[in-house]
Amino acid sequence: MASNPPAQCCTVGVKHDGEPTGKSIKIGSIEAYVASPTGKTVHKDTAILYLPDVIGIWQNSKLMADQFAANGYYTLVPDLFNGDAMSLNKPEGFDLMAWLTKGTGGNNPHTMEQVDPIVEKSIAYLKEQGYKKIGSVGYCFGAKYTIRFLEGKGVNVGYVAHPSFVEESELAAIQGPLSIAAAETDQIFPAEKRHKSEEILVKTKQPYQINLYSGVVHGFSVRCDTSVKVEKFAKEQAFLQAVNWFDEYLV
Repeated sequence: MASNPPAQCCTVGVKHDGEPTGKSIKIGSIEAYVASPTGKTVHKDTAILYLPDVIGIWQNSKLMADQFAANGYYTLVPDLFNGDAMSLNKPEGFDLMAWLTKGTGGNNPHTMEQVDPIVEKSIAYLKEQGYKKIGSVGYCFGAKYTIRFLEGKGVNVGYVAHPSFVEESELAAIQGPLSIAAAETDQIFPAEKRHKSEEILVKTKQPYQINLYSGVVHGFSVRCDTSVKVEKFAKEQAFLQAVNWFDEYLV
């Protein structure tokens, strides 16, 4: 694998302050959050599909979607978990893999068979709204699906942060530019996985970028403690990395 399966660190983090300004919508039966472009710059033909971590649509992901909108991008955050997203800071010993394979109560799994159709419907929705080019950001769990759909399946440009569950074959199949933000300490995307990913990306012949941020751990770009200077700096720089990537390759 290009990255390891999710683990306890995928649910640990800090809720950030702020007031989301987007709105909740439904795409068929799929709950979603949308943030429309604000400010002087509006990229009319492009949109961002935000594929979240296992916490799903919550305070931090909404605020980040709003920030992509503030940089001119219509941003859609679909619920990848059919109303069964994780809560923040699950207790030690929580069986994350059981939740992924069976869901809460054992009847709502969160595997490719369930998630792929949600992403497909989200891309179709964006195209129906008139967006001709789609960039996707994928955080932790969502990174796998950003990469899967960068394989000529509707996503034109990808950005992922601290990815999990990505197969080497999925990474090798990308057909568009991909940027990766990595944490110095990350048991899911450790150094050996980063280096293997570099080898794979070179062979794809696609534009790529891997930025490594010191002093942070898995999940930093979404759930870090912004009162800690090094974590706040890394989070902000990782966000700017995504915006700059889309400004260069998507617009």
